[in-house]
Amino acid sequence: MAYENIIYEVQDNIALITFNRPKALNALNGALIDELSDALDNIAGNEDIKVLILTGAGDKSFVAGADISELATFNPLQAKLFSERGQGAIFKLEELSIPAIAAVNGFALGGGSEIALACDFIYASENAKFGLPEITLGIIPGFGGTQRLPRLIGQNAAKELIFTGKMIAAEEAQSLGLVNRVCPADALMDQVRKTAQTIASRGRVSLRAAKQAVNRGMNVDIVTGCQIEVGAFSLCMSSPDAKEGTTAFLEKRKAVFEGSFTSGVH
Repeated sequence: MAYENIIYEVQDNIALITFNRPKALNALNGALIDELSDALDNIAGNEDIKVLILTGAGDKSFVAGADISELATFNPLQAKLFSERGQGAIFKLEELSIPAIAAVNGFALGGGSEIALACDFIYASENAKFGLPEITLGIIPGFGGTQRLPRLIGQNAAKELIFTGKMIAAEEAQSLGLVNRVCPADALMDQVRKTAQTIASRGRVSLRAAKQAVNRGMNVDIVTGCQIEVGAFSLCMSSPDAKEGTTAFLEKRKAVFEGSFTSGVH
């Protein structure tokens, strides 16, 4: 698929998806969602990619929500299909075996916040703004916001944001636990890339196991979650990375992880 609404790049085991509708503040329309879904399929099938970064083109917006000019034309059935389409792409993002980092460089409203919430964590520029303003349009979030936000920051804080539709600044988002780090705008991508490079230096199998253990464990009781961890921990031992990591530690050298999902060999 040729991309017109996103830019998709891969460099040094790190994929970068840039939402690229700057004149519309990178608002989500059906075409962009389809391109995002296709790019995520490509990433899921490329074992060389170890980290994904998502950001927005320009310096004003990550994603400023759904494209209202398109949304306003929907009948109930079209709205249902659009919601399912967006949720499908966002589930693909959330379920990637690799870590995904949202580099929020401006407005992350509606679907923009919902995309960021499906990432493993969020770095934001000082000028970033977060919100689920759908209530001000007479609707509610449709891409998972009513479900992921309360799981991350708690029900009461999430209900306040959803019921009022207000925007919050990056610092408040960080205080709520929505954002991991707030950076100067001109340093955001450098900070994100630095973290991504650190993650990319770790073993593929252990990264996948850690992400799955956390995500699956969040939806079960702690005893079941710890059983999930046992399985993931033992699975790591099937990778040569476990041998490399422990040997490198004992030999006082830096580990070089080259284990594979598919072959289990270097």
